[in-house]
Amino acid sequence: MTLWSRIATALSSLAKGESLSDVFEKLKTPPERTVAFAIAIIALSAKMAKADGEVTKDEVTAFREVFHISKENESQAAKVFNLARQDVAGFEAYATKISIMFKNDHQSLSDLIEGLFHIALSDGNYHPAENAFLQKVSEIFKIPEISFLRIRSRFVPNAPKDPYSILEVNSNAPIEEIRKSWRKLVRETHPDQMIARGVPEEVIQIATKKLSDINAAWETINKEVI
Repeated sequence: MTLWSRIATALSSLAKGESLSDVFEKLKTPPERTVAFAIAIIALSAKMAKADGEVTKDEVTAFREVFHISKENESQAAKVFNLARQDVAGFEAYATKISIMFKNDHQSLSDLIEGLFHIALSDGNYHPAENAFLQKVSEIFKIPEISFLRIRSRFVPNAPKDPYSILEVNSNAPIEEIRKSWRKLVRETHPDQMIARGVPEEVIQIATKKLSDINAAWETINKEVI
């Protein structure tokens, strides 16, 4: 059964009058947490689009890039997206449900935020409404502000980019400590590790940019030391 078939099954309860946020309650444990992750990023993307006021073609394209949506699965993805946009529940309710579900998995919540940044910046603009949305979601996820700023710096063109911040070390840290952190981050960003955390294979695309940024940061620092 494909991810999208499992999503469709999970959403069948909506026909019984349940809200989309209620669906999350049934998806707390593996392997269904993978379904929850996919629904979460789709739903929050929809809420973010609503906060921005419009859905651009670039955002739709980015959405497809993140999920690798095939033609036969477009209807299920569109259903989740439209349900989330129409749901009267605010995005805070969605984010809170997701935060509880992944409360012991900070990395998965960070993966989710990165997927949202990828979609938000797809049209080349970063709107104040999108920043406020993502910052609030990060707060609900209990992601430290410094971590949020680090993620934002990798996506927003004009944001300061500090290689030490990307590698999560101080600028005066010994090179061996920096190398150790770099290797740790590379391991965490490996597709197999992400899948083990419940990130759907269809969403692994978000790891490509992160891994590229991590390696670029290491190369920059390593050249400075040499």
